[in-house]
Amino acid sequence: MTTSYAAFPTALGWMAIACSDRGITRLTLPTPSRRASLVLLGLDRAGAVEDAAPFGDLPLRMQRYFDGEAVTFPDVLDLAGATAFRRAVWDATRTIPYGEVRSYGWVAAQVGSPHAGRAVGQALARNPFPIVVPCHRVLAGDGALGGFSGGLDLKRRLLALEAGATLRANTNEQRRHRSRDECSS
Repeated sequence: MTTSYAAFPTALGWMAIACSDRGITRLTLPTPSRRASLVLLGLDRAGAVEDAAPFGDLPLRMQRYFDGEAVTFPDVLDLAGATAFRRAVWDATRTIPYGEVRSYGWVAAQVGSPHAGRAVGQALARNPFPIVVPCHRVLAGDGALGGFSGGLDLKRRLLALEAGATLRANTNEQRRHRSRDECSS
C-alpha cells in the first residue's frame, strides 16, 4: 500500500496531509512551518511519497476554509484501525453544518449511546482528520468549549471564522432577497 503526503500553507500556517490507497489517513492543524507540519504528521517518510495529486483540490479547499469561506469536505477517509464507536462519532460529527455547533451529548445520541458524552469527547480527542471531521464544532452541553487538540484559542478562532462566513453569507442572501423584492415591485 502506498502512502502519499503533502504540505501546504494556509492563512493560519502550514498543514500536512497523508493518505493511503483507501483515503486520507491523517491531517494536521496549522503549524508555524512546513517542517513542523510534517513532523506532526508523524509519517515514516522513508516509506512514503511526497505527492499532492492524490488529494485533488483538498489543499485548495483548506486554504479557502482558512481564508473564511464556507467549504465542504466530502473527502474519503481511511478509517482502518479505528473502532466502530470512533467511526460512528466521526461520521456523526461530519454532519454538523458549517457555522453551527452541537454538544457532546448530541453526538452521543446520534451514535445510539445517549449517555456516552465523555466517550464521544475521547473519540474526538483522537480525531486524525481535524477540519474534515469538524470536532471544533462540538461543545459541552452548557456551551463551554470543552477540549480541542489544537488548543482552545484555535477552537475559538475556527468557530469565529465560521460564524463570520455564515454571517456574511446570510447578509448577502438578505441583500439578494431585497433586490429581488424591489425588482418585482
